[in-house]
Amino acid sequence: MADRNTTGYEDTYTESQVILTAVKIIAPFTLTYGMFMTLHGADTPGGSFQGGAIIGVTVLMLAFAFGIEPTRQWLKNSVLVGLVAGGVAIFVGVGLATIALGGAFLEYRLFDTVLGIPDGTKWGMEAIEVGGIALIVAGVVITLFFATAAGFTPQRRRSRPERETNDRTEVSDDD
Repeated sequence: MADRNTTGYEDTYTESQVILTAVKIIAPFTLTYGMFMTLHGADTPGGSFQGGAIIGVTVLMLAFAFGIEPTRQWLKNSVLVGLVAGGVAIFVGVGLATIALGGAFLEYRLFDTVLGIPDGTKWGMEAIEVGGIALIVAGVVITLFFATAAGFTPQRRRSRPERETNDRTEVSDDD
């Protein structure tokens, strides 16, 4: 059992040259593959959801290799919020644009018929797939990973036993 003055948990990050080298070699390929799937999301099997997930997992792979905290500092929260908020804004913006053109939400054919954009349906779907879904999925995957990892930082572990001690004292005084 852990001593009260120590957390009982130690940072488990260990720098491994094998993992660092493997990630340095693999990460550019997985990022390229994720971007390929994202850009072909509306036309080919796969799609931007899977592409966004692969892009997000590439960042997770970097975090496992180089450490979670340095990766979190490199990829600031404002960037992640910008990814998710930008994706939602593009998705809602395209949907509301079709309503403004007199159609239903995400009625892409109006870009072709009303605005005269050739292949308007295709470009509307591309905007949703590439600009909307991929950004949202990549941002959410990375954000959930960092949020989960934040629950296991040494600072948070130190604060938990103090609260438990205070809670126990209050309960025993009331009884």
